[in-house]
Amino acid sequence: MLALSLGTLAAVAWRAEGAAALGPADWAAVRFTLTQALLSAVFSTALAIPVARALARRRFPGRGLLVTLLGAPFILPVIVAVLGLLAVFGRGGLVSQALSPFGLGPLDIYGLQGVLLAHVFFNLPLATRLILQGWLAIPAERFRLAASLGFSSRDIARRLEWPMLRAVLPGAFLVIFLICMTSFAVALTLGGGPRATTVELAIYQAFRFDFDLGRAALLSVIQFGLCAGAAALAFAVAVPGALGTGLDRPVLRWDSGAAALRLQDATWIGLATLFLVLPLGMIVVRGLAGLVDLPLSVWQAALRSLAVALGSAALTLALALPMAVAATRLGGARGAALQAAGTLAIAASPLVMGTGLFILLFPVADPVALALPVTALVNAAMSLPFALRTLTPAVAETEAAFGRLADSLGMTGRARIRHLLLPRLRRPIGFTLGLSAALSMGDLGVIALFADPGQATLPLQLYRLMAAYRMDAAAGAALLLLGLSLGLFWVFDRGGRLRADT
Repeated sequence: MLALSLGTLAAVAWRAEGAAALGPADWAAVRFTLTQALLSAVFSTALAIPVARALARRRFPGRGLLVTLLGAPFILPVIVAVLGLLAVFGRGGLVSQALSPFGLGPLDIYGLQGVLLAHVFFNLPLATRLILQGWLAIPAERFRLAASLGFSSRDIARRLEWPMLRAVLPGAFLVIFLICMTSFAVALTLGGGPRATTVELAIYQAFRFDFDLGRAALLSVIQFGLCAGAAALAFAVAVPGALGTGLDRPVLRWDSGAAALRLQDATWIGLATLFLVLPLGMIVVRGLAGLVDLPLSVWQAALRSLAVALGSAALTLALALPMAVAATRLGGARGAALQAAGTLAIAASPLVMGTGLFILLFPVADPVALALPVTALVNAAMSLPFALRTLTPAVAETEAAFGRLADSLGMTGRARIRHLLLPRLRRPIGFTLGLSAALSMGDLGVIALFADPGQATLPLQLYRLMAAYRMDAAAGAALLLLGLSLGLFWVFDRGGRLRADT
């Protein structure tokens, strides 16, 4: 993992030719990257606060399903979501058609506004889930005490909710900022042009069209530095929560019974649900018509994507499980250092890794011939931080409960893995495989650097159909990609939960 993250960074740094190699367009890309990431994080977290607050203080039929739905955009292929947003907010979309009778022109979704819209679509649910966890972590006893003191809704916001947000918001803001910094497919499809080019897109253009390895390498170093700086800033501003623990009683709210507050919460929940569900519904509606006439190249690309996704999932588990076991056994600072090595990939974008691997492979092999294995490897590295967050606590819990018994029986090596760890890690292993497979299935990053026309994966083939204005075929391919991504996640996650308690 150090070789994949820092090693590829060293390779691109070696090829960098100095800051003088960057032109005004490159520095404009740096400024646009920071601007769009900052605005995306601000809008996503600001809009997530009232949505999370409404979900935290309301109970209604379907609430659990809605909270689950908030996790769907995270595994949704970016290119598919972009197509759904175009169907709703594009020049020929639903919103533009609704505005037409009033003499208002069609919406222009391309440029900064389109990038921000797509990032809010992806990251509003994530921010809501993160902030909602903070709200649910406030002990019920604090609200009981507030009710006994006659606190109004404004008093509770100032005394209980704002301290929680002060602890939760910096972390949520950082996660979204990093995701937007390394977002490639959104900028490729909705950005572009001199005024809407990110560093990721500039790396792709320097590499793919100009074959300027020195410029691509220097931009990659800048990208890594920006992400690392954002991560360091988050650690500096993060504030631990100070609300303490409770007795795990159900949280009852006495401050939200007013009709105005109920209407306010219902409005926020309804708007957020409509914003998330409508693009997905348009993908299904338009994709059904185009699914029957898909060209053969789309089905071939789907098979390649399945192969890459399954290989990436296997690589992710092969990396994550030994690291989780080793981190648990080492414990303390050494265990934390091992986990940190596994999460370094989150600061290095896929294009940075891809550029470094191309530089390393170019003298000894044909990188184009290795496009699919390299894509699977990079996707596995990008999924590893999430896999470690899932597996490491499960391994630690298993070792704490049964480790001494296994030691007394002399159970080590393969026997320990087979009889102790694997039976009790079925759920997190299934979730890890499903998440990594779904993320890899929808990835449009490294494959765009390496692939020739005969090696396109399904996301790349979908992008080519959109670029050729074959929108019916693109809608069918999008529905196929959506079904395969969600299907892979469901199969692995469901398989991990089967007989997990026996």
